[in-house]
Amino acid sequence: MKIKRVEIREIRLPLVHFFEASFGRTTVRRIVLVRVEADGLTGWGEVACGEEPFYSHETPETAWHILRDFLIPWSLGREWATASAIAPRFRPIRGHNMAKAALENALWDIEAQQKGVPLAKLLGGTLEEIPCGVSIGIQNSVEELLEKIQRELDAGYQRVKVKIKPGWDVEVLERIRHKFPRIALMADANSAYTLADLPRLKSLDRFCLMMVEQPLGWDDLLDHAKLQRELATPICLDESIHGADDARKAIEIGACKIINVKLGRVGGFTAARQVEEVCRAKNVPVWCGGMLESGIGRAHNIALSTLPGFTLPGDVSASRRYWTQDIIDPEVMVTPQGTIQVPQTPGLGYTPNLERIEKATVRKEAFA
Repeated sequence: MKIKRVEIREIRLPLVHFFEASFGRTTVRRIVLVRVEADGLTGWGEVACGEEPFYSHETPETAWHILRDFLIPWSLGREWATASAIAPRFRPIRGHNMAKAALENALWDIEAQQKGVPLAKLLGGTLEEIPCGVSIGIQNSVEELLEKIQRELDAGYQRVKVKIKPGWDVEVLERIRHKFPRIALMADANSAYTLADLPRLKSLDRFCLMMVEQPLGWDDLLDHAKLQRELATPICLDESIHGADDARKAIEIGACKIINVKLGRVGGFTAARQVEEVCRAKNVPVWCGGMLESGIGRAHNIALSTLPGFTLPGDVSASRRYWTQDIIDPEVMVTPQGTIQVPQTPGLGYTPNLERIEKATVRKEAFA
């Protein structure tokens, strides 16, 4: 495929409810979208970074810079045999995986359209329906959290993840388990703890959690290995895994028993498939994490979640949990059984709504 034109734009979408993790609260998402034209077709990608450099070093500003000044000039006007062929070209740029992923994933959308197959099938996906969980942020009170959990369970979601941090952890989980003793429950710390918190972290074992996600440093493997030896609860790594090598090393030293694969964090579908292959070969389950994506990023996550190694419910949930109105048609819907039907039409499987995207756009730039 030969890239003829690339457009980047920033949109702003207010969340229907604030989302709070250990590093802060989000009320409005700033999202950079990438629109690629090649061989008469159009593909879409999304930069999944947060507004501030708290989850990772990337922000909308850094992504705009890397796309505008490096990735797009390196891509335009060149023939790419496949979408994955562009990944080695981006390798000299250290980091900035979320910017890389947005452009590469748009090419996967185009390639699937060219071949007349759903994106999931092009990736090697085997599922036609994926199980869904929800991620629930820190709330203003435990009572609000319990009410929110009940609403999500009533909607059919198969797993509940709650955010924790020092001061919002053991007592909160105790309340949750008292009211919901049998639900599939996990806790996500987003690097809020250190090994000095070992006694508190060990106390989480009594709650029979599916996993505790990224309790220690965002770039750490060694301390997580020490911690996993002390915990009965499986550790899931998120921020520490930036590619297949990180996954291999984490598994080899026993730093985790589960891995969360986020498309943006690892740098796109090519890298995500490599991580999935490494984990599947070692019988380490993976699942797809979310970054408060719009429908475009959510559609990519649905396709990723169909790969055979994704055996646990991910954070891929309905559009209406986040947006009054999403920017795709149809919006992502979850069945009463807590699943999403995987689109069977060529490409992304959802149509970006150009009118709504334009209305939400605050800046854009085109390259040809």
